[in-house]
Amino acid sequence: MNFQDGSLIPENQDKLVITVAPYGPEWMPQDFPEDIPVRMEDQIQKAVDCYNAGATVLHLHVREMDGHGSKRMSKFNELIAGIRARVPDLVIQVGGSISFAPENEGEEAKWMSDDARHMLADLSPAPDQVTVAVNSNQMNIVEQMVEADLRGTTIAQPELYQAYREMTIPAGPGWLEEHIRRLSAAGIQPHFQLANITQLETVERMMRRGVCNVPFILTWISIGGGFDAPNIYNLANFVRAVPDGAVLTLESSMLNVLPINLMAIAMGLHVRCGIEDNLWTQDRKEKMGSIKQIEQLVRISREVGREVANCQEARKIYRIGEFYNSADETLAKNGFAPNRKGGQRGFTQHALATA
Repeated sequence: MNFQDGSLIPENQDKLVITVAPYGPEWMPQDFPEDIPVRMEDQIQKAVDCYNAGATVLHLHVREMDGHGSKRMSKFNELIAGIRARVPDLVIQVGGSISFAPENEGEEAKWMSDDARHMLADLSPAPDQVTVAVNSNQMNIVEQMVEADLRGTTIAQPELYQAYREMTIPAGPGWLEEHIRRLSAAGIQPHFQLANITQLETVERMMRRGVCNVPFILTWISIGGGFDAPNIYNLANFVRAVPDGAVLTLESSMLNVLPINLMAIAMGLHVRCGIEDNLWTQDRKEKMGSIKQIEQLVRISREVGREVANCQEARKIYRIGEFYNSADETLAKNGFAPNRKGGQRGFTQHALATA
């Protein structure tokens, strides 16, 4: 991304899109009973409350009545339908992991099978987005967490801690291309969840081959443990590699969430919050629910002069419903240089329109 003179002035930036992840599938309800909904009506109400607080994108997971993450597509359909009936404009983003919490003591934390994740393309009503992992990768979500982050939670239990420490993401090239094809055919936008530049480069190569003709809407996830660590050097390096036509959200973990979101607000990027990412106030004196996290970001963004997008504005910024017909169109829309033509030498650029 190029930061020209004036790029840090709010009047030259898109309005802020706030994504909230309020369902926290890695936690159990007893970890934060005041903020983790279990009954279906409470899960729906949580989405409504997040919308009223200022979030325009809802990162969605579903729970069963026993508190564990649901793997039943019927439960996803029920929750999406309930949210659509109450807040139809909210951008619904289904978490592509489906459920990575261990079901029983001593079991591994793992993602669903390839075939099961493909079923997300068949959800009805369809979500606006499904998050997509790129390249199989370690996802040790506890590597950068400290004892104070986990004190009093189920993840502090040795067997669960070890399960999350060993978690990996299966996202090989064959599955990835097929998943994007199915989502696109269903009119569902892939939202790329990227751990580092190598994964960004994989998406670019797919776009150049014409197997990923979608807007480049992505999140940089800085949690360590196989992902970039949340520091200014990794952030600057990643942002520099993102093309100008992409839409970039920043995500981190625990007390890193707020500082990373402050950087996103200042830079004209977008933010993600919620208990899936962090449970605590910055002084760790008390737990901080998803609604308060949204309200905090709304207040800070307005204090620095950056307006917060409403749902219709967020849909336009995210280019919801937009798909492309060729590699050439995809590269141009996303701000990548065009593919090299046969025999062409030197650097490539898109032809300028002539009157």
